[in-house]
Amino acid sequence: MKKFLLYTFASLVIVSVTTNQLSAATANPTTVLPSNSENVLQVQRLHEIETMDKSTMTFQEKKDLREESRTIKTSLRDGSGGIYISVGALIIIILLLIILL
Repeated sequence: MKKFLLYTFASLVIVSVTTNQLSAATANPTTVLPSNSENVLQVQRLHEIETMDKSTMTFQEKKDLREESRTIKTSLRDGSGGIYISVGALIIIILLLIILL
């Protein structure tokens, strides 16, 4: 019984560590695909900010550019407009549809 608990605990630790590493590798998308003209303008502005010469800027100007680039990146990432449904909610919806219909 002790060996069974030890093996079960060890396998759970191994599985949890490997899934964390896999999800960390795919968490940050590297490419942004603009879908409309506003997104194209935001991507162009982001490239302008990246190519600027920041050595002559003051600290406040650099800070403003960092904040602007962060807001552009979050708006591009979150602006997909999709509906996200978890697996549990999807299963509940399917079960309700089966029961009601």
